[in-house]
Amino acid sequence: MSGGTGGADDGASDAGPREGDPRVAHEETEVSLRIWAPGGIGEVAPGDDLVALIARALGASGTTPVQEGDVVVVTSKIVSKAEGRVMAADSREAAIDAETVRLVAARGTLRIVENRQGLVMAAAGVDASNTPEGTVLLLPENPDDSARRLRAGLQDALGVSRLAVVVTDTAGRAWREGLVDIAIGAAGLDVLDDLRGGLDSHGRELNVTVTAVADEVAAASELVRGKTAGRPVAVVRGLSRHVTEGDGPGARALQRGPETDLFSLGTAEAYDQGRAEGR
Repeated sequence: MSGGTGGADDGASDAGPREGDPRVAHEETEVSLRIWAPGGIGEVAPGDDLVALIARALGASGTTPVQEGDVVVVTSKIVSKAEGRVMAADSREAAIDAETVRLVAARGTLRIVENRQGLVMAAAGVDASNTPEGTVLLLPENPDDSARRLRAGLQDALGVSRLAVVVTDTAGRAWREGLVDIAIGAAGLDVLDDLRGGLDSHGRELNVTVTAVADEVAAASELVRGKTAGRPVAVVRGLSRHVTEGDGPGARALQRGPETDLFSLGTAEAYDQGRAEGR
């Protein structure tokens, strides 16, 4: 898969714009992004060595070898299964209750909540699909920690020293139809690209532009992984400039705090605050 959002992959790790970076003015060379999803992962069960399963699939004959600066994208579903986040539940609603920190909005049986990982999403991220009858899947306890462990293991298993890992989950977005994959865990990646203070193509200063790199990686990877194709892992090549030497800030940095979130209050909280303020 190719597109105009990537950068030339020359393995360099400096943080500033350079040749191949789309931010360099009047860049004349072509930029590209390549994404592929190997098969062969198979069904994952609690206690499985996920690093070994992924490394084997990525190293199989006919699969493009992983290189320095690549990003490995892994669905939270197989991370949760390997980590034993499978919960026996007579009712999915009871599992949602247990994972909910704060109710943001509700309509009928649909609940948008903040879960224990700090994510605001429908049903607290509790998943009843592709899991045995009578069970549900919870999100990884700490998705950033999961990404860090996978990164360390895959770098060793694949023989690369600079690799990024993104753990994804599917979510809807306010005012938009359809679902996309977002990053809920990350390691080795600059998850945000802060362009504030730079200039646009007409010389005007950028004041608010911060690109959610990790979310864009997650969403793009889903186009080749698919929801039902049994390909829970993808590799993204062409974003070397965003791949860090260390673990980086993690996907937690993508979560907007209440001080900047205009919609941080749930319905009941908003009514209570309005009454308290005499509105």
